[in-house]
Amino acid sequence: MSAPAPSPLAIVDAEPLPRQDEVLTDAALAFVAELHRRFTPRRDELLARRTERRAEIARTSTLDFLPETQAIRVDDTWKVAPAPAALEDRRVEITGPTDRKMTINALNSGARVWLADFEDASAPTWENVVTGQLNLIDAYTRNIDFTDPRSGKAYALKPAEELATVVTRPRGWHLDERHLQLDGTPVPGALVDFGLYFFHNAQRLIDLGKGPYFYLPKTESHLEARLWNDVFVFAQDYVGIPRGTVRATVLIETITAAYEMEEILYELRDHASGLNAGRWDYLFSIVKNFRDGGAKFVLPDRNLVTMTAPFMRAYTELLVRTCHKRGAHAIGGMAAFIPSRRDAEVNKVAFEKVKADKDREANDGFDGSWVAHPDLVPIAMASFDAVLGDKPNQKDRLREDVSVAAGDLIAVDTLDAKPSYDGLRNAVAVGIRYIEAWLRGMGAVAIFNLMEDAATAEISRSQIWQWINADVVFENGEHATAELARTVAAEELATIRAEIGEEAFAAGKWQQAHDLLLQVSLDEDYADFLTLPAYERLR
Repeated sequence: MSAPAPSPLAIVDAEPLPRQDEVLTDAALAFVAELHRRFTPRRDELLARRTERRAEIARTSTLDFLPETQAIRVDDTWKVAPAPAALEDRRVEITGPTDRKMTINALNSGARVWLADFEDASAPTWENVVTGQLNLIDAYTRNIDFTDPRSGKAYALKPAEELATVVTRPRGWHLDERHLQLDGTPVPGALVDFGLYFFHNAQRLIDLGKGPYFYLPKTESHLEARLWNDVFVFAQDYVGIPRGTVRATVLIETITAAYEMEEILYELRDHASGLNAGRWDYLFSIVKNFRDGGAKFVLPDRNLVTMTAPFMRAYTELLVRTCHKRGAHAIGGMAAFIPSRRDAEVNKVAFEKVKADKDREANDGFDGSWVAHPDLVPIAMASFDAVLGDKPNQKDRLREDVSVAAGDLIAVDTLDAKPSYDGLRNAVAVGIRYIEAWLRGMGAVAIFNLMEDAATAEISRSQIWQWINADVVFENGEHATAELARTVAAEELATIRAEIGEEAFAAGKWQQAHDLLLQVSLDEDYADFLTLPAYERLR
């Protein structure tokens, strides 16, 4: 008797979408199902390992480089695979979700790379998941255009040689996709986003002289990088393309990953193309992991923790040194400013800050950096042009002057700044505004002239939680308490209602956003990720 055919993936509780059959083909779903069968059990083990490691940090309030992988760190002979031509010059990268307008604007932006985001800049509604894939397919086949229904402005792609190279970011390992299930079990969102994109586009991208390139978010250990590497090997064999065609840039945006940068590159070495330094998720990870560590781990207002803080400089300089030692690109952090069409003075001040930030990164040895808006591309480009000139990168700058001890990465108490009452108000205001938009399906949101994503909401609610649990006393004498947070949140909700009017307020999800922010900020049991309870409310 022949073996029974494996169960097919089921689409569950999802309204049919126009053209979804072009993405959710039987062959593509069979591939995603096979990824799920092979790799989800290991994903589950690694998520359990995260919990165990968090408990160990709670017990010891410290972290160190891993003794069991020391041989990898001291072995100077290994390097990552050489960068493909399309990823050799990454001096400016623009980030954003994969909606139709953004797809065209990002590809046309003049940036070298577009981070096409299914993660923090995208709320994972079924429509966003499926149509985002469709938009990328349409872009590669040049079947994409967009007309803004309000302004009537038309958008179309520039010639192929002027377009950014796409690096796609799937969801993190912790998130499931409830609308795709195998025998009643949801498939990890990471495997859905990776699998659909890879299956439809890997060969198409090779034919265009590029390849399937990825950003890997929320990685917490080299074992998670090893899992991704095994996914890549299997996927390439499955569709019949050479191993090493996939390239991955790993976001070092968790404090545990900062202690395993070399090991992460080593695990992915045939597929690695670089590491990236992301600020808000990194700070969120510090709060999450050291939330029991007492006053010395209490962060001040998020906007006071700049990349020049000693523990942040230790992190970024170690990242540059690690990448260049191993032949990988080091990519800097986000310039999130959204230029104002009305206030030239706001723009002038912000542009100067963006320039100073990008100048610092370029002079520190980074090979490129992120921006959130096309108007910032020329500013960042000028900073890197000044240092790189005609060179595609500066991987030859080995930064052997950098020496970072384990304690330097968690020396939060080297900061002079303290939490403030205004910082609390800002965390509440931004948190409510962001979560409300996310619950309506928008993951990249302009708030107070900054482009915010899910990492913003994570650091906002984490700071509220941390300040209350550390009994912080603000400069006005008030204690950070649950009651104060509720009062501020109620005031913020009233401010929003007055600002936008009753009709718009009623049409939004403001009360839900207010309630969810307070839930994840005040619950005694700290939620690992805000997006987990938020996803339950995302309909």
